[in-house]
Amino acid sequence: MPNQPPVDARFPGPRVVAGGFAILTTTAGLGFYGLAVYLNAFSKERGWEVASLSFGTTVFFVVAGIMGLYVARLIARYDIRLVLVAGGVIGAVALLLLGRVNSPWQLFAVYALYGVGFAAAGLVPVTTVVTRWYHRRRAMAISVASTGLSFGGVAITPAMKWFVDRRELAGATPWLALVFIIGTVVPAWFLVRGDPAASGFSPDGDRLAPGTQAPALSGTPYRAALRSRFFVCVTVGYVLALGSQVGGIQQLVKLAEERTTASTAAFATLALALTSIVARLIGGRVFPRYPLTRVIVVLAAGQMVALVGLGLSQRVWLLFAFIILFGATVGNILMLQPLLIAERFGVREYPRLFSRSQFVGLFGTAGGPWLLGYLHDAAGGYDTAYVVAGGLSLAGAVVFSIGGTAENTSDHSVDDAPAAAR
Repeated sequence: MPNQPPVDARFPGPRVVAGGFAILTTTAGLGFYGLAVYLNAFSKERGWEVASLSFGTTVFFVVAGIMGLYVARLIARYDIRLVLVAGGVIGAVALLLLGRVNSPWQLFAVYALYGVGFAAAGLVPVTTVVTRWYHRRRAMAISVASTGLSFGGVAITPAMKWFVDRRELAGATPWLALVFIIGTVVPAWFLVRGDPAASGFSPDGDRLAPGTQAPALSGTPYRAALRSRFFVCVTVGYVLALGSQVGGIQQLVKLAEERTTASTAAFATLALALTSIVARLIGGRVFPRYPLTRVIVVLAAGQMVALVGLGLSQRVWLLFAFIILFGATVGNILMLQPLLIAERFGVREYPRLFSRSQFVGLFGTAGGPWLLGYLHDAAGGYDTAYVVAGGLSLAGAVVFSIGGTAENTSDHSVDDAPAAAR
């Protein structure tokens, strides 16, 4: 038939997941985990206070959260590859400028620009495109793609810390910018595809008959989902759980360096990320067998134990034991946020709902690093800071527990949506 889109011989879904994995590997390794390396480097090279540097991290996450709302609108109107490529270019420019920073206000400005790039090449577009390509196997597809977040901490961040320690920021950041643009722009353009129907498939790999159209995306209407108790509790719970988690991650390198040595501290992020990878892949297979609300409650409580243990540990072996426990919760808690929203409310309004949940969550992800940095400076160490972070994670577990069930409504019709949103 004329004007039919070209079809692929094989289902492109695995390539899309691989592209998302590569993009998140890069943005997490140089962004999410990398922020801890930049904080440590600026502290040593410039002698700036940890609280001031932690506020820069807060600016990064605030801008990324706000930008996520606009990214959700952009990917609904334009080819998702264009958004990802733009994010890669903007992030690379920010890294180039980072090495030229000479005052805190310049750091805040560069981190704001970096937050824009991070959002445009981050979880919102990647998880959106994965939810479009997979419905029945969504949990496993999201777990594989989002494992890039942890793999970036393994494959990129330790090498990046070694490189920054030897070249300092001014000499290292041009090379980091090159890695950023290659690791985001190339997979975005050559591996990611925005719509399975354009390739002749419906989600999960079922071939569309010639001349047929893919069924319209189903799910709960946006405003009904937004007002539901489940959405409110998941969003508030993630403010608390991710606030404590991100704060703990961003301060981890400095905590380990204060209590061990610089070379040992480099392995702290590596141990965290390796554990997160293994735990996330196991979780992608195991968690769909259990009520997801119970899973997130258990994980948030486990994160509380890990954070309190990190704050009170003085021996190296004990410190790394709690880092491993922390890593087991980190990857799965982050993976479950998009999965909970997609499973409960479907895919039609997923980008708007997930970006809105992330936007509210920035009060935690942005405030967590600053809070732990402030408590470090005020108390003269990380003991109090990590115990407080553990308390926040426990509060998150309580909020999750009252949200209700995450019943799978991804295949419900629009007519069924109000009942699902109750």
